[in-house]
Amino acid sequence: MNYNHQHMYDLCKKHMHSYCLAEMSDGNQIDGIITGVDDEYLYMAVPIEPEHQMAAPDAYHNWNHRQGGFGYGYPGYGGYGGYSGYGRPRRRRFNRLVLPLAALTALSVLPWY
Repeated sequence: MNYNHQHMYDLCKKHMHSYCLAEMSDGNQIDGIITGVDDEYLYMAVPIEPEHQMAAPDAYHNWNHRQGGFGYGYPGYGGYGGYSGYGRPRRRRFNRLVLPLAALTALSVLPWY
């Protein structure tokens, strides 16, 4: 491992579970939460744009409310299986992104607000 590679690895380890801005050698900038790092890759949870989040279909939402909207683990009853307690599918807010550690040129910690 060369000095820059080791420095980026140590920096990523130091800021594990922090919201950061990663700058790549091609000029791209990616913001997200560092979820892991190994000798070759940086793993991040990156926010999904609101227009790309999964929304509850109206037909499902209306059917669920007619059925009472509560329960444990069955479609239409909320609880487990990817459904919230009110019968709506959970929205995905993050995607996993794997970046080559060798292409990382800078890492900055960002505020949460």
